[in-house]
Amino acid sequence: MDTLWEKLTADGGSESQCGWLKDKYGLSWQIIPKVLSELLGDPDHEKAGRVMQAMLKMKKIDVAGLEKAYAGE
Repeated sequence: MDTLWEKLTADGGSESQCGWLKDKYGLSWQIIPKVLSELLGDPDHEKAGRVMQAMLKMKKIDVAGLEKAYAGE
């Protein structure tokens, strides 16, 4: 995920919120890890809500940050 993010934002690309970016040609991409869907789909709405709130503050999705939010740290 990190390698793909770096390549797409190189040479004039730009980062945006929630895993979105634009490449040097102006095309938009959303790069999200598989674990995000798993954490957001948890039946415990409190845990899933913490993950959503953490993700909304991120540009590139940080898996460790999502897992900390899930755990309530």
